[in-house]
Amino acid sequence: MSLKRRLLAYLLGIHGIFLVLAFSFYLERPLLIVCLELGLACSLGLGVYLVNKVLQPLDFAQQFHDLLQDENYASRIKPDSNTEINELVILFNRMLEALYKERLELGEQRGFLDRLLEATPTAVIVFDFDDKISLMNASAQHLLDVKEIAGLSLPQLLQDESSEVRTGKNELLSQLHQLLPGESAVYSDSEGRRYRCQRNQFTDRGFKRDFLLIDEITAELASSEKATYEKLIRVLAHEVNNTVAATGSVLESLLFYSGQLRTEDSQDFMTAIVAVRKRNGNLGEFIERFTRVVKMPEPELKPHDLAAMLDGIVYLYRQQCSELCISFNWIVRDDLPLLMLDAPLMEQALLNIVKNAIEAVELAIKSGQQDAGYVHLALRRSEEDGHILLSVTDSARLLSDVPHGQLFTPFFTTKKGGQGIGLMFVREVLNRHGYEHKLRINGDGETSFDILIDG
Repeated sequence: MSLKRRLLAYLLGIHGIFLVLAFSFYLERPLLIVCLELGLACSLGLGVYLVNKVLQPLDFAQQFHDLLQDENYASRIKPDSNTEINELVILFNRMLEALYKERLELGEQRGFLDRLLEATPTAVIVFDFDDKISLMNASAQHLLDVKEIAGLSLPQLLQDESSEVRTGKNELLSQLHQLLPGESAVYSDSEGRRYRCQRNQFTDRGFKRDFLLIDEITAELASSEKATYEKLIRVLAHEVNNTVAATGSVLESLLFYSGQLRTEDSQDFMTAIVAVRKRNGNLGEFIERFTRVVKMPEPELKPHDLAAMLDGIVYLYRQQCSELCISFNWIVRDDLPLLMLDAPLMEQALLNIVKNAIEAVELAIKSGQQDAGYVHLALRRSEEDGHILLSVTDSARLLSDVPHGQLFTPFFTTKKGGQGIGLMFVREVLNRHGYEHKLRINGDGETSFDILIDG
């Protein structure tokens, strides 16, 4: 029972007792009893009035409580004729107005934050108090190639076979799980893409929650690497070419003195000079191969038949592959329209790719890992998005122990005596044409160089 009802019951009880007592003296003094009854009625009315006035603040407090509980901050409490009560009503209405404005501001900030998260290229993953994913923006969903994985932790995501996360991102997810709050690191996935990742915390209702920020920096690092090795090659080429030219001139001059030597010394002298001249020329050619990458001209795009270009490469290497017990042929060859590309640059890049594949299979055969091998070409158009995919696949299986992030690193090579120029040249040509590319190990253990061309 409420306090108001208890007070009213008390007033009714007290006045009821006095009324009964007054009736017992009605026959002796009727006029006095009538006056007493009128006084009791006035007293009861006054008591009820005072109870209502005294408890009126509680009524307003109950209205305020109901409005807060319903989160109906736009409503207002009606004022009363009582000045003291109006001060309380004005205070309550001010509180409701402040809460309403705060809700609007928070809603606007939340809406702005949601739009910002959706528009930012940075992948954002927010975790709840149990370290499970509670929010992923569009960039994070695109990065992991998923639609919705809320409610799963990173370990569960790795173990969940029904999840839609790309297999190629498992390595990145495993690295993200090991990242501690406050740390920042650069990780790479199985496709060789590199990401700057940082894990931080924010306070929510007095407790810490984690969030991840992931930025892809593959293009940024590639541009930085390119600028670095271009500067390095230009400096080396300048110094070496100057030295080679001066040395070559001196060696030519020394040959005129061969006739002044004794016969038994002349032969040794000539042999030494020729050896030094040859080495000098080889050094010049070595530097020239590097400078070709730096001084590569801008592509002159003209319509060309990519399949016919590859046919020429197949004819060029078919006899050599046959002698090495290597099957070199097409497995898919769709009819495609002419593509806008620079034929000399693209042909040289494709020759490098095919040559690397053939040499890898040849090495695997000579090392006894397999008796025969193959290099397959596939050129197909996707029916879904119209993109053209060119794949050069070999059976060598020689890249399983090579970190994917190192494959296109300048001067990195897996060949004995290699210089790491081939893939540098290939990457530069493909980048200038705007073609995406990757060198990977597929599910069958084959090595595949894939080139994605916009149709």
